[in-house]
Amino acid sequence: MHVCHAPYIPKSLRNVQELLVYSGTDANERGTMEFSLAELDKAYETLMSEVVRTGVVPHYAELSTLIGISPNEALGRIQKIVELTPGWMHPETDYIASFPPFNNQPTQYRISVDGEQKWFAQCGFEALACRWLFPGKTVRIEAPCLLGGEPLTIEMKDEEILLVDPDTIVGYTRSPVGGDAANRPFR
Repeated sequence: MHVCHAPYIPKSLRNVQELLVYSGTDANERGTMEFSLAELDKAYETLMSEVVRTGVVPHYAELSTLIGISPNEALGRIQKIVELTPGWMHPETDYIASFPPFNNQPTQYRISVDGEQKWFAQCGFEALACRWLFPGKTVRIEAPCLLGGEPLTIEMKDEEILLVDPDTIVGYTRSPVGGDAANRPFR
């Protein structure tokens, strides 16, 4: 079992009575929750399916309805999933800000699928990772160059790259990737 602390409580709430009013739960639902991998997988799959379908990651109250659990348990599962992934919650809220490869807020990385734009990527590299979520469909990523502002476009379908414009697009990250620096193929 995995342990997750829920619900998220703003720092302004100081006592149990305020906590109960804020969370809308009884004393038996407060505190530490444990989730099996199957429970986390169900929540993750539902969140990902909904963002693929709608372009928006659902709120925990919506997730609770979708999978038939309490809102407090849905929030706990989301918090644990976010803890395990490179996603994050919007500070001081219970809203999912980023659910890789997607971002719940508009970014410069616009994703269109078969001509419909309703998704945003967390970052340029994550934008490239979204194609597996849309099998058999054309995925187009449009973003301005972060150095010069020129438009950059990539189109993919499954494992095939259909378009790169300009053909000199290069990705760069300041984050260390590829393991230990001494063993990276390019240093």
